[in-house]
Amino acid sequence: MERRIHNGIPWYDQNGNPVNAHGACMVPAEGKYYLIGEYKTDDVNKYMGFSCYSTENFTDWTFEGFVLPPLKEGLLGRDRVGERVKVLENRVTGKYVMLMHTDDMRYCDPCIGLAVGDQITGEYAFQGPLLFQGKPIRFWDMGTFTDEDGTAYLLTHEGNIYRLDEDYTEAVELVAENIAPGGESPAMFKAQGIYYLMLSHKTSWERNDNYYFTAKNLQGPWEYRGLFCPEGSRTYNSQCSYVFQYGDTPVYMGDRWSYPRQASAATLVLLPIQAGNGEMRIPEYLPVWSPDALVKSDYRMEHSLAFRSNVRNGGISVGYTGERIALFGNTDNHGGYGNIEITNEKGDCVFLASIDFYSAVPDSGLRFLSPKLAYGRYILRISVSGENSVCMTKNGTKYGSDDCYIDVTGWTVLGEM
Repeated sequence: MERRIHNGIPWYDQNGNPVNAHGACMVPAEGKYYLIGEYKTDDVNKYMGFSCYSTENFTDWTFEGFVLPPLKEGLLGRDRVGERVKVLENRVTGKYVMLMHTDDMRYCDPCIGLAVGDQITGEYAFQGPLLFQGKPIRFWDMGTFTDEDGTAYLLTHEGNIYRLDEDYTEAVELVAENIAPGGESPAMFKAQGIYYLMLSHKTSWERNDNYYFTAKNLQGPWEYRGLFCPEGSRTYNSQCSYVFQYGDTPVYMGDRWSYPRQASAATLVLLPIQAGNGEMRIPEYLPVWSPDALVKSDYRMEHSLAFRSNVRNGGISVGYTGERIALFGNTDNHGGYGNIEITNEKGDCVFLASIDFYSAVPDSGLRFLSPKLAYGRYILRISVSGENSVCMTKNGTKYGSDDCYIDVTGWTVLGEM
């Protein structure tokens, strides 16, 4: 089975809905990979549950359901926040342990939450706060790491590392603290005996140049090593979230947030990490790549198309015959949201989508790949929504697009006969 990872474009599940799992983790189990993350809405940033998707090839995704739905009350109750969910497989107890950031809607009540399940797909039973020395751990952005000997750790913003007990249900030691003041969204992996800790700067939903530290043991000393992607790339327009192993290759997993369309247009970026001798880097952005061969596996643009507009509802249509269609285009700081509608020969709408043409760092390439439809004749129309991606930090700094352009450059049909 050919495996292909498509970066920075929406993925779709077996029902044609966007894969909606952010701040997520990727867990291998039973010959598949399970993506567990935040299920977002476009209109409000409150906890809607943690979603789970499975895949065998990173192209076709199955929605497995909600592994932890909202609770009636408490840390994940009504009008609460649930983010940065991470799942640890405890091979001794046979349990799956879930940690997450819980909070109120103003982000004034942070707490690390704990849930436990018998299966990767849940449903998980919420246990309450994760405790250290009998008290809840009150941090927000968080991650996890499991060492080669099975010892698990909680990572928090600012660069704190807590060792968990054998059951992964309590923090028993503060191994290191304040490694990275001002850092958030921690992720960690180990290669050739060296620990690598990645973090992001605090720029709200906007992306920035992420950086890393290294150490020979978790207690430190930790050494700041700088950026792991080219300077100015804003980590290829993403924010670090997690690292998972694919064979011998550590794979970076980052979010492309898309506020206020987190549910319909936010995407993920997965890229192979090169690590050795205490250095890590992701030297190249791969829009489409094979994790088995570690090579770029992009689509060729077969039909050119020049359409750039910021006129609301203005658009362009393409007629095609096949199973899937790929759109290519440009993104920059003037981009907005494009609405996609695919209709069949009878004129019935068979698919709707939203894609984001904004990026602080300009990019050209694949913007959309439709889900696989029954072989047939279709018309795709893409139009200007008139909306754009804009966000504010707590101190009032504004980030995002200054216009609502969509910019399409071509298309390719897959599954032609």
